[in-house]
Amino acid sequence: MLAFGLAGYCSAALRAHRCFLAPAAIYVAYNTGIIAAMFLLGEGWGVRSAAVGVAAGGCLMVAVQLPSLWRRLASRTPPVARAGAQVEERPMQLALVAAVLLFALCRQSQVLAERFLASGLPAGAISHLNYAQKVAQIPMTLSLMVCTVTFPVVARALADGDTARARSRVERDLALASCLVLLGMCAVIACAPQMIELLFQRGAFTASDTAATADVMRVYALGLLGQTLVGALVRSYFSAGRASWYPLGAMAAGIAVTSWIGAATVHSWGVAGIAAANALGITVTAALLLAGLRTGRLNSPHSVSVRVRRVLAELTRLVCAAVVATAAGAFAASRLPSPASGLAAGCLTVTFVFVPLTWALGAQSPASALRFLRAVTRRLTHGRFR
Repeated sequence: MLAFGLAGYCSAALRAHRCFLAPAAIYVAYNTGIIAAMFLLGEGWGVRSAAVGVAAGGCLMVAVQLPSLWRRLASRTPPVARAGAQVEERPMQLALVAAVLLFALCRQSQVLAERFLASGLPAGAISHLNYAQKVAQIPMTLSLMVCTVTFPVVARALADGDTARARSRVERDLALASCLVLLGMCAVIACAPQMIELLFQRGAFTASDTAATADVMRVYALGLLGQTLVGALVRSYFSAGRASWYPLGAMAAGIAVTSWIGAATVHSWGVAGIAAANALGITVTAALLLAGLRTGRLNSPHSVSVRVRRVLAELTRLVCAAVVATAAGAFAASRLPSPASGLAAGCLTVTFVFVPLTWALGAQSPASALRFLRAVTRRLTHGRFR
């Protein structure tokens, strides 16, 4: 636990200084520690070797970031600021820390609520839910990397009082992250049986487990857009360096919806009812967070406000394209008997339908994605993207 806390602090400090390479390598080091420990100790220690690997991986996550962090701490060069800008040193606010921690705690409690509801179901239900969530969350994780990289830009703009630049950046991030997660969501829903069979169907994981997990994953994937929007929007509330309790209230409302819907559907729909409750609850939280940032509601010069109608119009175009792409991808994946070939055909079909259709519907996200990739490539080429 200590190593994980230190690794998180190091990552936050480095990202705040626009240094992303070392934080990006932490999970490579983490998985290396787990795999090495299980390979060396697995025969004698069994599952405890995985626990040892987690502890070792946590230490490796700190070690891989220490050289970069030490260079930052030892550097005599002052941080770059705008010409004439006044850099304000503010002490850490206890209220801000409490708001962030309570929001994170409330969000993680969603997992406990789901597992509690699933504990009364037949054996294997929690495993099906866990496998489905782990696979389906990959597109969400990839899409939120955009917000992780641009979070310091939003914070800097708010520190300078440039709310227009912060609003523009947040709106572009929302559109781009939504585009990426919807593309991944299309592939997950269209190719769920092929993905699960290819990844897990061996040993005690049978064809019936594949079918059950794929069904749950398709329902759970319906909430991926909400998950991504929550992860992107909450950064806007906390980027100003001031405490905001509104995200905690929005997350609590989402947890309540998840718990109520899950309790009402778990006996009739089983684990699929829990997945549906998860999707609905996180979507409610996303809607509340987006409504809380609408233009005119926040009057502080250090707050982000977004044009909700413009964001919703972009999301509507993307969702319409996603529905068509999902149907086409599912049809293509089901035509081939092999899970590998079906997965490849489904993913290619989803991509070749979703991207042109978003352009045809007038969405701006594909163009933003290309500009973002070109900017990243250019910075990597010139050594400025650290």
